[in-house]
Amino acid sequence: MQAEYRCRGCAAILTQTFVDLGAAPLSNAYLRQDDLDAAELTYPLHPRVCSNCFLVQLPQFNSPDTIFGPDYAYFSSYSESWLSHARAYVTEACDRLTLTSDSFVVEIASNDGYLLQYFLDRAVPVCGIEPAARAAEAAREKGVTTETFFFGKTSAGEFISRHRQADLVVANNVLAHVPELHDFVEGLSVLLAPQGVATVEVPHLLSLLVDVQFDTIYHEHFSYFSLLALEPVLASHGLRMFDVQRLSTHGGSLRLWICHAEALFENADAVQSVREEEIAFGLRDISTYAAFAPRVAAVKRSLLSFLIDAANAGKDVVGYGAAAKGNTLLNYCGIRSDMLPFVVDRNPHKVGRWLPGSRIPILAADRAIEAKPHYLLILPWNIRDEVVTQMKEIETSGGRFVVAIPELTILTPSA
Repeated sequence: MQAEYRCRGCAAILTQTFVDLGAAPLSNAYLRQDDLDAAELTYPLHPRVCSNCFLVQLPQFNSPDTIFGPDYAYFSSYSESWLSHARAYVTEACDRLTLTSDSFVVEIASNDGYLLQYFLDRAVPVCGIEPAARAAEAAREKGVTTETFFFGKTSAGEFISRHRQADLVVANNVLAHVPELHDFVEGLSVLLAPQGVATVEVPHLLSLLVDVQFDTIYHEHFSYFSLLALEPVLASHGLRMFDVQRLSTHGGSLRLWICHAEALFENADAVQSVREEEIAFGLRDISTYAAFAPRVAAVKRSLLSFLIDAANAGKDVVGYGAAAKGNTLLNYCGIRSDMLPFVVDRNPHKVGRWLPGSRIPILAADRAIEAKPHYLLILPWNIRDEVVTQMKEIETSGGRFVVAIPELTILTPSA
């Protein structure tokens, strides 16, 4: 008998499939040598869409403690483009909110201090909240005060008792990782000073649909947000979205500017603009979501055809980026080391391990340059420009760069 799942936004029973990607291990559960002769746990990767509030979501199969445990290996500081994004944000936030040495900035899921370090450069007091112990320790080594716990209503109250309410709360790409959505949002309300502001960045469901970004679906991401689905959740906790910015990060994201409902911030026209864009696309029509799966299957066929044709022609293909999104793509497509002998990555915490599920080895970035492949498949397509710049020697030796999403594309050689 099929399990009954309820929407984490409105508690309606979930009956509508968004896309079924089969079963896969946790995308950040990178393997060591000793793991290769053992079985891996896999879980259904089958997101549903709520027919009532249109929140796209995965049922919870793992606790946050399991997902963000001691071996969690994501470190934000290994992406130059993400650091640039953080620097630009800090400049904007300080100017817009007139942050000073009397202000207090808190980042939830602050990772390795990649963002808060730039507030410290401006003498703005900060504190990070980061549940992954390795990332938190890396932040402390940068001089960023960081506490290690999972954020919610109770922990927010305890944090305030040790510090104070925040003038700015930053939550970049964390809301999707939260299984208890309402508890987290209530925690925001508790942590935020009466005239404080929270900025929340989320990948935009509209971009996921437009560009077939199914590889951003993995077990660590419990929810996939539109403005239409998120606004009622915020309102139920006395919070109001007064502005929104469209961002290019992660293939298309939204930065939400949030305050208490009664705070003195005027609503910007951009909120209504995004709302209308979502409605016009069909995000209140269940048939829009039902049409997604066939497009995902087409991406799979195209990538497999490319790899098979390359192998038959004697052309080598290696991968770039031991990214979570790449693991979803490889496992859904059934790609193993016979088609992609290795991937490379700049993160030393991943080098020397193997990708979960596909068990493709992860090597240092210079190994791809040494191998001189005919093609370098860029798995984190959202930073493809950064990768092309970093790995320009691939083209120098006659190779080409390839991305699979939104469609199989062999990139035009750079000038």
